[in-house]
Amino acid sequence: MNFSRTRRILAALLLSILLFTTACAQKAPGRFDQVQQESTQQKRGQAVAKDATQGSEFNKFFPSASDGYQRVFTQEKKGFAQAKLKKDGKEVAKISINDTTSNPSAAAKFANSPKKISGYPAVELGKQTAVLVDDRYQVKIISSDADAFTAADREAWLKKFDLNGLSRVKA
Repeated sequence: MNFSRTRRILAALLLSILLFTTACAQKAPGRFDQVQQESTQQKRGQAVAKDATQGSEFNKFFPSASDGYQRVFTQEKKGFAQAKLKKDGKEVAKISINDTTSNPSAAAKFANSPKKISGYPAVELGKQTAVLVDDRYQVKIISSDADAFTAADREAWLKKFDLNGLSRVKA
């Protein structure tokens, strides 16, 4: 009996020592620890430039609903505004305006573009068409279904934006 009790005490003591040493041991840094530390030390909101235009300023430049289409605003934040374009209750495209001061590379793709829409440089890539207004504001339309909302449709809707009004926005 005494031997059994000694074994239990010894097992409990060894288990306590094991738990204590593993709990107090230094943990090797994981592969994401450095990135986590850097990202938490950054100032909040750095992804958007301080002088970016408020998204609410863009709403008045979007085309109105017409010809059976419905415009539904879905997102608005500093430097960006977006709406869905619907027809017969089905989303056919997303339309947006964003201030490229937060992402200058977004404006770079327009530098050598030979295509123009309403006098502004334009690019077409897959299911999206975009123009750059005043070397700053990207106005973009992305088709949800390229067969239902074609490149010609995107170009026609880009022309419905108040691009000249947008060019006069001062941040």
